[in-house]
Amino acid sequence: MDEEQGIEGGPIVSVNPMVAARALLLGIALLMAGNGLQGSLVGVRANGEGFSIIETGFVMTCYFAGFFVGGLNAQRLISQVGHIRVFAALASVASAAALLYVIVISPVSWGLMRFVTGMCISGLFIVAESWLNDMATNATRGRLLSMYMVATMGGMTAGQFLLQAADTNGFQLFVLASLLVSVSLVPVTLSASSNPPLGVPEPLSTIELARSVPTGVISTFWVGTSAGVLMGLGAVYAVAVELPEARIPIFLAAPLVGSVVMQWPIGWLSDRAGRRSVMLWVATAASLTCAFLALIDPQSWLVIVLMFALGGTTFSLYSLTIAYTADWLPQSQLTAASASLVRVNGVGAVVGPLLFSPIMAWTSPQTFYWALVMTHGLIAGYLIWRVLFRNPVPRELQRRFVIFPARASAVASNLIGRRRRIHNP
Repeated sequence: MDEEQGIEGGPIVSVNPMVAARALLLGIALLMAGNGLQGSLVGVRANGEGFSIIETGFVMTCYFAGFFVGGLNAQRLISQVGHIRVFAALASVASAAALLYVIVISPVSWGLMRFVTGMCISGLFIVAESWLNDMATNATRGRLLSMYMVATMGGMTAGQFLLQAADTNGFQLFVLASLLVSVSLVPVTLSASSNPPLGVPEPLSTIELARSVPTGVISTFWVGTSAGVLMGLGAVYAVAVELPEARIPIFLAAPLVGSVVMQWPIGWLSDRAGRRSVMLWVATAASLTCAFLALIDPQSWLVIVLMFALGGTTFSLYSLTIAYTADWLPQSQLTAASASLVRVNGVGAVVGPLLFSPIMAWTSPQTFYWALVMTHGLIAGYLIWRVLFRNPVPRELQRRFVIFPARASAVASNLIGRRRRIHNP
């Protein structure tokens, strides 16, 4: 049996790439289950600890800030000590952070733990995505990215339902979140057979990208703001309107399930129609959905259906902006442009909960939905202006739509850049 040199200097038995990919994706799913559980648990538990909506919004924002900062620094750390060491170190820190919530209880300490968790998760994504890039071939690249999206969003969905595994006022759920993050180490480290190249591009100036594709940059920022509000303040809203404890996980999981189910048909449509027009209709549908949610009884089961639709449209918009930007750029700039969009989206995710949590506190919980009406409405309004005054990319020059997972790092963009253009008769 062939052997290759491992990153620790010893021989490692080579592993079938698809078997290794499945093990890696299992590790990612476990990691995201623990991360999803922790995020929702912190939002729910903060109310029980007497945190105000503003304080809870600050705590939840810290995760997105940490994720943004972690993405800027993890690559340098990986280049110094290697992928497996970085993955093991970051998973250990993230696991420990989940336990510190019940030891020191204050908005400042919890915000710090969320920041640390965000940094760790960002670095863990970069490590995992580097391995996926190394395993991928032109024939399997799109399929691996789709499987990666299902693993991340599916893991986060499972994490929401784990809220029912124990009392949210106890310590057991924090231990469970820590355990899931720790266990994610097992399939990841056992599936790694080599130290893959990072494959991270040189940064592309956001100003230069905005000059070339302003629609992509502006839409990505507001999609990030929408996602930050949806994911950062969803649990805060659920507690504020006194949803039954058994319904909170369903409320939080519905948009994640919607994101998995709806991206494929929306992407299929965007490949066959004008990309920009599909983005306009999706943004309009998301804004109208939020308006309905703001007006109906929060206790109605119709809320769950509409949250499913909201998640499907919001997260699809992110993938659409990536694809739209790719339509306008040459192949050589795709990876760097996608990485820039990831950063812009991350800034939006920080701004969203930081801006709207005080407004929720000063007005009413329903501001959660009105904020999303505004952010999606701004995207739709801008797209209408562009449709009226700027010509679109010819449909025959569009690239294939590829799903881009929410909160993926810049490294995942390498899985997109090699897709071929479509040629319609």
